[in-house]
Amino acid sequence: MALLTTTVGAYPRPVAVFFPERGRSGRAGQNDPRARYDRTDAAQSGEAEKLLNRAIRQVVIEQVELGIEVPTTGEVPRDKAFHFIFQQLGGIDLERLSERVPRLALAAQDVPTVTGPITFGDHFLLNEWRVAQAATKRPVKITLPGPFSLADRLADETYGDEKRLMADLAEALNREIRDLAEAGCGWIQIDEPLFALEPEQAIAFGIDHLERCFHRAPPTVMRVVHLCSGYPTEVDNEDYLKAEAGVYFQLAEPLELSSLQAVSIEDAYRANDLSLLEQFATTYVILGVIATARSQVEEVELMTDRLKAALGHIEAQRLIVAPDCGLHLLDRRVAVAKLRHMVRAAQAVG
Repeated sequence: MALLTTTVGAYPRPVAVFFPERGRSGRAGQNDPRARYDRTDAAQSGEAEKLLNRAIRQVVIEQVELGIEVPTTGEVPRDKAFHFIFQQLGGIDLERLSERVPRLALAAQDVPTVTGPITFGDHFLLNEWRVAQAATKRPVKITLPGPFSLADRLADETYGDEKRLMADLAEALNREIRDLAEAGCGWIQIDEPLFALEPEQAIAFGIDHLERCFHRAPPTVMRVVHLCSGYPTEVDNEDYLKAEAGVYFQLAEPLELSSLQAVSIEDAYRANDLSLLEQFATTYVILGVIATARSQVEEVELMTDRLKAALGHIEAQRLIVAPDCGLHLLDRRVAVAKLRHMVRAAQAVG
């Protein structure tokens, strides 16, 4: 039996879907939290939603045809992962920007300001998941950023305590997660790229907030956390912020003792000491075998050898094969080629 395969998050969008990153006051650009997909004219005729829904179905079907057992929605409707969430929550002023250097960035950025208590607004992922799930009988995984990393992209003028801010962000996310579970979503993944950069804080309180996101979620939900070890912004550029080598060892035991059921880690960008996998006695490990910021397509044999080595440290039932992270930086043809090789490798060691 082949190893289970999944993708991690963002997928290259079909060319018909574009995000013009509209901004105002000279602040246009990909880091402007006010930039939104421009639905104003098309939305009146319903064409914008039709376009986005068609694109969601397209990326799901493509993943399934490539052999991915647990595809994602591809995050197709989202302008930017963090900004998309901020646009849905109360207490965050997208027009009032403050300069800050997020820990996930190397330079100052204009970030939204928290001007009141964080409150849950309208559902923001239910339609995306329902459209995706309607395209396949396979379980579709929904992905969203977690409270620790979300708080890093905000300027706080209300709480005066980052842990309290994270707690309320976790409560808001929990509302969405419970409703997703009630609708039938069985795989929910929270992305916490900041955990690997700030492992002490992640252990001290970040995992608690992560668990709060899943509070009262039914046992039918696979609770997944994705941990980046780097956060590249362009393909084939190695000069980006990276976590210290070996940081996953610091996080392994606290995550194993938590209620999280699966941990997604990078291994293609930077190979781990595979004895790491032995730290997870019951937790599933989603192992990255595709470098998502490198254009070179990995050879099947290279991935096969790595997976065979991993199986020396964890049983096949708990090893899931995936890319390191989301595939959105890659040309779509390159992403498809990488995934095709990944699936072949997973089948070869089954």
